Amino acid sequence: MSDIEIAPGKRARQAYSFDDIAIVPSRRTRDPEEVSTAWQIDAYKFGIPMLAAPMDSVVSPETAIEIGRLGGLAVLNLEGLWTRYEDPRIPLGEIASMPDVHATRRMQEIYAVPIQPTLIKERLQQIRDAGVSVAGSLSPQRTATLYKTVIDAGVDIFVIRGTTVSAEHVATKNEALNLKKFIYELDVPVIVGGVATATAALHLMRAGAAGVLVGFGGGSAHTTRKVLGIEVPMASAVAEVASARRDYLDESGGRYVHVIADGSVGRSGDIAKAIACGADAVMMGSPLARAVEAPGLGWHWGSEAHHQELPRGERVAVGTRGTMEEILLGPSRASDGSMNLFGALRRAMATCGYSDVKEFQRVEVLIHRD
Repeated sequence: MSDIEIAPGKRARQAYSFDDIAIVPSRRTRDPEEVSTAWQIDAYKFGIPMLAAPMDSVVSPETAIEIGRLGGLAVLNLEGLWTRYEDPRIPLGEIASMPDVHATRRMQEIYAVPIQPTLIKERLQQIRDAGVSVAGSLSPQRTATLYKTVIDAGVDIFVIRGTTVSAEHVATKNEALNLKKFIYELDVPVIVGGVATATAALHLMRAGAAGVLVGFGGGSAHTTRKVLGIEVPMASAVAEVASARRDYLDESGGRYVHVIADGSVGRSGDIAKAIACGADAVMMGSPLARAVEAPGLGWHWGSEAHHQELPRGERVAVGTRGTMEEILLGPSRASDGSMNLFGALRRAMATCGYSDVKEFQRVEVLIHRD
């Protein structure tokens, strides 16, 4: 990110969103059938480089199983309705039907019900029994108190996800989570984020993260930019964290940390651009909330929407587009990039002549302004 002086003594870095860049075709093309969209993290292999975001409007045990069957990885929110209510269909229905004027306050009340550790075990076991990879997410604030329950319940991949996650958190009242000690004590790969700079990402990589989530403030249900004034355009953020991965690869003697774009990935073209900027995979929310099977019933929201003190998200009407399979793998009945997301990625890679995701990270991009 280049520096620009916006006033004497104050400089700002110029940054770019996915809308600001475009992918440049090369001299070679391929048949789409010869392109692989496969992705692997640690010992776990997936047909598509996608994680479903840990949002109650997107991931239920049932949709986690379906997404796993289709080749992706769904991350269950272990602080959500599925671990607070025996039958979450009741609060889900209420959230989908309530008027906007009462939505934030009522969601705060719904999510004030305590988390039940027994439900964590039951939900994760339900996914495991279906034979797909199991992933669960906790916020940094609850990781220290609940992670043993999660590990005992059995997860293949552990996700620590927040608006901003750092390896160096300063706290005066409570002891901060020692991320490096925590990660090295676990026997499962840990994905941590979000971050948006090389320095922050490098700290998480050195702490032992297997993957780093890139982005904050850019999701469709986020209001972080309005409430806190914090946002980093995703093309620049992903590219910068990918540069940190290269530095860490040399520093560590060959340890590869996966970069996962988490935010502003709303259309199939955004997936291609994220990988072109250096991402290994993407984490998606709102595009999957449009699936017929999605538990949000045509609505989408994240954990920030019901924060007890300072909500930084909102409930968004996204409607219903098609089945989860149609959205991820097609066929598509829309020309706006909302369906057959990974068929489109395959087509983009083939058009530019690349055979796999890691190769496609080297594709040329250019900056354009509409």
